[in-house]
Amino acid sequence: MNEAWLHFSFFGAPVTITGWKLIGYVGTVMFAGRWFVQWWASKSAGRVVVPRVFWYMSVVGSIMTLSYFVWGKNDSVGILQNVFPSFVAGYNLWLDVSHRGWNRQKVQAT
Repeated sequence: MNEAWLHFSFFGAPVTITGWKLIGYVGTVMFAGRWFVQWWASKSAGRVVVPRVFWYMSVVGSIMTLSYFVWGKNDSVGILQNVFPSFVAGYNLWLDVSHRGWNRQKVQAT
């Protein structure tokens, strides 16, 4: 996974893509892309909405970037930066599933 897959120049700076970097890039895009999903869901509903896919993208994206920092780069700053969001996203996903079920039934307010 640490072997170079691709070499290119970006604005004169050499860039090398490895398997771990690819995992890190995909995780970063997934983690950042969740905000576009949340924005779209809110825009479509006409109110603030946090769809379940937001939490799935949060969990997967943070675990992928955490994996990159643990095994690909071995960077303690990146590890610390991604450990907490992984747990929070996992917990929020668990709350969403336990509160609404897997089929996302709406909870009736009493």
